Amino acid sequence: MPAITIRKLSEETHRALKARAAQHNRSAEAEMRAILEAAVRPEGRLRLGTALSEIGRRIGLTNADVEALERARDSRPAQPMRIE
Repeated sequence: MPAITIRKLSEETHRALKARAAQHNRSAEAEMRAILEAAVRPEGRLRLGTALSEIGRRIGLTNADVEALERARDSRPAQPMRIE
């Protein structure tokens, strides 16, 4: 699992982090993980797969429709764009 080192953290910030961790009954490390998770993966974020699945359900897309789209799809690799 990846690890992160945070350098040059002010004493005030470190104390505040430890106090916040104590309020949530967890270690400073666990508190930092929670803060980072909330910052980069907020609960209300758009989840593309979920959004596409919901659109498919709303319009009544069936497995047969998806299979037909897959059969009709051009499976050749894309060619790079030529800019001249």
